[in-house]
Amino acid sequence: MASAPAGRPATTSTARGPARLVILLVLLVALVVGLVLTVYGVTSRSNPGFGLEGQPEQVQREREDVMAQAEQFMLRVNTYGPDLLQGTEMPQYRKQVSAVITPKFGTDFEKNVPAAEATVAQAGLARTAQVYNTGVSTLDADSATVLVAGAFINSYPKTPGATERVTAAPSPFRVEVDLVKIGGKWLVDDFDPVTGLDDDQQQQGGLPVDPSALPTTAVPSTDPTAAPTTGAPTAPSTEVSP
Repeated sequence: MASAPAGRPATTSTARGPARLVILLVLLVALVVGLVLTVYGVTSRSNPGFGLEGQPEQVQREREDVMAQAEQFMLRVNTYGPDLLQGTEMPQYRKQVSAVITPKFGTDFEKNVPAAEATVAQAGLARTAQVYNTGVSTLDADSATVLVAGAFINSYPKTPGATERVTAAPSPFRVEVDLVKIGGKWLVDDFDPVTGLDDDQQQQGGLPVDPSALPTTAVPSTDPTAAPTTGAPTAPSTEVSP
């Protein structure tokens, strides 16, 4: 029986070396790809707390946008006074608020804004507002809820027609602001007080109420946007842009 050539075993051993190297390289590539996919999945998965998909930076931008718009709404809706009057209306006030609310909410606002205009025209009421803090309660691709805390300050003439004014103590508010995204822009669709309103004011959604019973001097309401039951709001804040 013929024996195998002396060099054959060495040839077989030498051939196995490159094959093992190829297998090792394939395994290393697979490991690297797996790690990359894992990292991508962690960084791009939806935010479990808010239901918004995207990179963390994108989620943070959306959070900042909705908080800023909710703050602007509360500042604008609570900043008005005699210097905005044109006749018996405040067209600039209407314009500033309408710019940050949805058309649906705008319908309610237009129905109620004459109450605020009446308190300004009849009692010289003026109002300013400050926002102390905002926080996102819920957030997804096209809707959000933001909690806003702050205070508004009413002032009114010391006597009818007087230039000297009486400034009331700040009245704190906490509201829940609902926003929706329309055409890529966050707009306020509704808001409700978290605390401090009676049933009638809550039915009004926090918008100004009928001022027909307004006395000569007014006492500030606890509603951040309602006309006071006995008083008048301060001049518009300069930090609120059109």
